[in-house]
Amino acid sequence: MRIFIISTFLLSLSITAQTGTLEIIHDLPSALKEISAAEIIPGTDIIWGIEDQSNDDHLYGFDLYSGKWVRDLNVKRASNVDWEELTSDAEGNLYIGDFGNNRKERKHFTIYKVSNAMDAKEEVVAESIEFTLPKPHKKNDFEGFFLWQDFFYIFSKTKKTGVVLKVPNKLGKHLAQVVTTFHLKGDETRITAADIRPDGSKVVLLNHGQIWVLSNFPEDQFFSGNIERISLNHTSQKEGICFLNDNTLIITDERTGTTGGNIYQFKLSDEKK
Repeated sequence: MRIFIISTFLLSLSITAQTGTLEIIHDLPSALKEISAAEIIPGTDIIWGIEDQSNDDHLYGFDLYSGKWVRDLNVKRASNVDWEELTSDAEGNLYIGDFGNNRKERKHFTIYKVSNAMDAKEEVVAESIEFTLPKPHKKNDFEGFFLWQDFFYIFSKTKKTGVVLKVPNKLGKHLAQVVTTFHLKGDETRITAADIRPDGSKVVLLNHGQIWVLSNFPEDQFFSGNIERISLNHTSQKEGICFLNDNTLIITDERTGTTGGNIYQFKLSDEKK
């Protein structure tokens, strides 16, 4: 029998706000209009991306320094139902989050483990970590996750009250556990991507026009510490975020008409929260 730990935080009193500036560092290829994630394997110089539902089962790699498209890997034993996010581990494995649920109809979700993306030339073979949702949260949509202390933390894309789920990094089938529910104050609070700093001291959450920086939290109660909201002064369909280093973020957005389709850099404050 599983025990779910659920707690809700009303965050309006703990949020501080500021604005920041995005710097475009590269254009994404025009052939890839729906890049929905960004991830850099620690110690490497490739930005990895995927496209979401109705697109190919491929991993795409872009050189961090030139922006050149350097990898196009067909992911075998995987199916792009709705790929939304990427994360990685210190051993060089990439993980694809197939948990988009726009229609609220999915019953089964998958995280695909890819172990040799840096060395592969044309294709990779995925292994599967499958999970289902606890009953109160079966209608949620998910777009952001990261790996921390051998668990995946998955954030719902919810306008009002969101939920953080926890799934072990183990092949096979699991029932996701609820870590906490949360409520971010504002007009647009749907989370489209997430990442954690390598030392575990900060979490960043993204949506189309802002980020939230979470810090000073105990264990995995990410919303019980400090919460800083940063306006990006720029709105587009941003769906990818990852740490380049302790204080620099890489952000990507989808291409919509003549807007988006870029790789951005964003500098956080040097101060450790």
